[in-house]
Amino acid sequence: MKLYTKILIGMLVGIVIGTILNFSYDRDRFATLDTNGDEKISWEENFAASESDRLTSSESDFANIDRSGDGVVSLGEYKAKFGAQRYTVYTDWIGTIFIRLVKMLVVPLVLVSLVLGAASLGDINKVGKMGAKAFGFFMLTTAVASMIGIAVANIGQPGVGLPESAKEELVSQYQSAAQSKVDSGADQTAKMKEQTAFEKVVDLVIRLVPTNPFKALADGDMLGVIFFALFLGICITIIPPDKSAPLISMFDGLNDAIIKMVTLAMETAPYGVAALMLNVVATLGLDVMYLLLKYSVVVLVGLALHIAITHGSFIMFYARQNPIDFLRAIKEAIVMAFSTSSSSATLPISMNVAEENLGVSRQTASFVLPLGATINMDGTALYQAVAALFIAQVYDIQLDFAAQMTIILTATLASVGAAGVPGAGMITLALVLATVGVPESGIALIFGLDRILDMCRTVVNIIGDLTLTLVMAKSEGETIELKPDHVAV
Repeated sequence: MKLYTKILIGMLVGIVIGTILNFSYDRDRFATLDTNGDEKISWEENFAASESDRLTSSESDFANIDRSGDGVVSLGEYKAKFGAQRYTVYTDWIGTIFIRLVKMLVVPLVLVSLVLGAASLGDINKVGKMGAKAFGFFMLTTAVASMIGIAVANIGQPGVGLPESAKEELVSQYQSAAQSKVDSGADQTAKMKEQTAFEKVVDLVIRLVPTNPFKALADGDMLGVIFFALFLGICITIIPPDKSAPLISMFDGLNDAIIKMVTLAMETAPYGVAALMLNVVATLGLDVMYLLLKYSVVVLVGLALHIAITHGSFIMFYARQNPIDFLRAIKEAIVMAFSTSSSSATLPISMNVAEENLGVSRQTASFVLPLGATINMDGTALYQAVAALFIAQVYDIQLDFAAQMTIILTATLASVGAAGVPGAGMITLALVLATVGVPESGIALIFGLDRILDMCRTVVNIIGDLTLTLVMAKSEGETIELKPDHVAV
């Protein structure tokens, strides 16, 4: 059985088991005591109450609670003890190990691939030309994605009409988790909030150059890794051939070894994907999706429009290929992006698909895709634009044209260099919200649904990466041959 089929089966198994586990707790058993301890009320009544009246539990109360509902406990604590989380703890580690295994290979893969890609081009001018085209494409599509996000949010008005009880429940469940994301990016948020547009661009350029390349490698600072790799690859082309040849041979051997490691790591993908999907579906369930159905639809419509209009235009009118055949040819990368929510984890699959299914040369794929995994986050930028307007609408904050243009600029710049890992978009969203004066605490409203939408926007990011790879190959005169029915993994 092909690995691609195994991954799909793993995803399906995770969804089915996760759905079963999500219904494994009985809400009717959950009750809380009032301040006098005289009566029990259901969790629905508790969370319909105002925040000041809402009952919570102490650790000692919760430690002794049993399934009969004795004691005072919040819904989040109840779910953790009696809900799906009590089962997912036994499978979470499988998904975590799979993600860590793939991420372990990302930095060396990006470093070696970019060094080889830059060195194999053999011409500094060609390296600069391709780099400029790639960066320009990513900035253009990310800005367009932000504009589409603003447009669909203004038309769909997803934050208008959200019931107050739903708002209260979402905030109560996800406030602490959302705040941890806000706190993790607090320094960067405060700095960017005070910067002008020019200063933001300059700060981005400065971040490209690492003060210590080894620290950048150790910390996974992908912007720094990319700069160092390109700089090293360019310099290899400058030194005499008798000295550059052994270096190129060494990096070529390293690249083959890393690709073999990736191949072996991918054998664990079906189990890792199953565990990841099980956790997402079991903990999220249908409640949050129902409360935020309108918001979810607006985000998904925006992402679909971006694929059809932006990416589809480049594929059809420039690369002269059928967009449907293109999507079929990259299906393995799409499945991996959706199941892992990580551009970085999908990078090895994307490179394999580009060479085998799109007919792109190894040097082009090695040059473009590592760049894309770091600086191309158009799906993330679109999501942030919709989320910012959604939260503003919920809090009845009117954002004028200038504020919405600021969202487009900030979302575009903030997405560049964002970590290609699950949940990184929440940190950059806090930055976008702070820039236009929308309460960052509003992230709690969408936090519960973030993982599902993160999966979808990661797919858009990966499609954008592979679209540029196809466009770049066409611009370099390569012969493109799509293989929509070929299985690359």
